[in-house]
Amino acid sequence: MSSITIAGAGAFGTALAIALAREGRTTRLWSRDADAASAMQDARQNASRLPGAGFPRDLLISADADDLAAETVLIAVPTQSLRGFLAAHGDHLQGSTCVLCCKGIESGTGLLPSQILASVLPDVRGAVLTGPGFASEIARGLPTALTLAMDGAGDPALQALLSTATLRLYLSNDPTGAQLGGALKNVIAIACGISIGAGLGESARAALMTRGYAEMMRLATDMGASAATLAGLSGFGDLALTCTSLQSRNYALGHRLGQGGAIGDGTLEGVATARASLTLAEPRGVEMPVAGIVAAVLEKSLTINEAVAALLSRPLKAE
Repeated sequence: MSSITIAGAGAFGTALAIALAREGRTTRLWSRDADAASAMQDARQNASRLPGAGFPRDLLISADADDLAAETVLIAVPTQSLRGFLAAHGDHLQGSTCVLCCKGIESGTGLLPSQILASVLPDVRGAVLTGPGFASEIARGLPTALTLAMDGAGDPALQALLSTATLRLYLSNDPTGAQLGGALKNVIAIACGISIGAGLGESARAALMTRGYAEMMRLATDMGASAATLAGLSGFGDLALTCTSLQSRNYALGHRLGQGGAIGDGTLEGVATARASLTLAEPRGVEMPVAGIVAAVLEKSLTINEAVAALLSRPLKAE
């Protein structure tokens, strides 16, 4: 059976490792931090990122870069760190199928994860795993459906390898649409969190989700994605999950901001993606008012009250 390494021991990477190892797959969870790997091995859980989710007996833990040389490598590092990871470990990844599990748009370049992979390691075969799934629920074995996207006809063998009894993967030949859905919904989730945190109510959240989805669709289809992809798991599905639960870190950030709190420490994909999405949209003439206001709030050029006023004062027009 194909060996699987999950590169990146955050919550999502850890959850995938647990789910696959529980099914009897030969699975290794790789961390760049040797001390963290040792602690996980001793405790048989990732106490700092996914506490309480015990490791299956056969899940292997490593910080050895040589262990990245597996047949299938699921890369679960932040999008903004992806380029550096690939450059540092390209020799180990040659010959592997790299499944990108990060959601975002690279700051400065506007590249999606699959485009970063192609630019750094053009000879490495890539795929994208994305969609609506909370790490804690995947680790617990609760039913979850995700999208496995790649160019061409798809790979049923890879789909079968990464699916489990409770983790169902659906094939897509539209990695651009799948990645844009997963990236842009984080920006809309911040907006929805702000609206609920500020006490604007459920009707306002529904409006933001709907209008946010419309601008996700505008940008994605302008970039060649299929509208059907945005209507699927990696678009609408992920948007619905992320905009309605405090388990979503991006929604929780917006909720905190709406209540008058600060951005805080730590890197969230939605923060970088807000500005990066505009760098893609503006040259194309694609209007993204929700993303623009979220970026302005995050960059502190608009207050929450000013952001609300800006949205409410937009011209009335046909839907």
